Amino acid sequence: MPFGVNLSFCAKRWVTPELWAPLVREDLGLDVVQLSFDLVDPTWPDDLLLSLARDIRRCTDATGINVHSAFIGLAHYTFNQLLHPDPGVRDAAEVWLRRAYRFATSAGIARVGGPLGAVASRRDGREADTLPPADYEDLIARMHKLADAAKAEGLVELYVEPTPMRREWPWTVDQALTMAADLKTSAVPWKFCLDWGHGTFEPLYGRYRAGMADWFAALGANVGVIHLQQTDFQYDRHWDFTEPGRLDPVATAALQRAHGLGQTPVFLEVFYPFERDDASVLEAVKRSVALLKPAYA
Repeated sequence: MPFGVNLSFCAKRWVTPELWAPLVREDLGLDVVQLSFDLVDPTWPDDLLLSLARDIRRCTDATGINVHSAFIGLAHYTFNQLLHPDPGVRDAAEVWLRRAYRFATSAGIARVGGPLGAVASRRDGREADTLPPADYEDLIARMHKLADAAKAEGLVELYVEPTPMRREWPWTVDQALTMAADLKTSAVPWKFCLDWGHGTFEPLYGRYRAGMADWFAALGANVGVIHLQQTDFQYDRHWDFTEPGRLDPVATAALQRAHGLGQTPVFLEVFYPFERDDASVLEAVKRSVALLKPAYA
């Protein structure tokens, strides 16, 4: 089972490939990573992006690291993106993603993904269970256009990451299945990134309904990548595995294999307070990888 690390933990710390590539290869003992766009903003000037892409290619070639995919990261995730109420902002989100695709290709990265966006909250605080039909149709149309753009750039897959919030889409298995059917003819396959901290979120799904088995069973071959984190099922924690939580690495890996996903790449995705010292972050990631590798790799 391909096992690696999302470079989210490197944000504001190990921000260049000269820093993170040897760290991943030598300190963590891994040879596959997922780039976070918290390290590179696709809206930066083109000449700078070309230089940064060359740096990634050079450093990963030198260390024998495969950059499997690139994900949008926390910074861009804070925006409402493709579900913003203003169509102009949705257009801008499309431009951002097109530039992300172009950068990924120049850096030798063949896949890009992340959450799609969030609808605006209502004044009374009540959250709807469905998207308005016009908003959903607009979202699907934009995803088809983005697939066309991705194909033109040479990408091979795009990913949607379901999140455990009614403001985002999709957040249920049925919604994901509908979306998969509506994207069946896209120029580049749209697949799902499933996150262990999302599908197990009990405040949304209920104590006895939360879990990953239903997602794995229903989506099957439409699952393209999996994010792993330690969590208590109460929030999307993104803890490392030095923290006490409810996930057992052996059991999570076994469940993935039991649903025919033994070859689906898995990435540890963890976040830390920016004020935490670098040495303790690195040590926590190293210990987590050491715990997870026997189960996954």
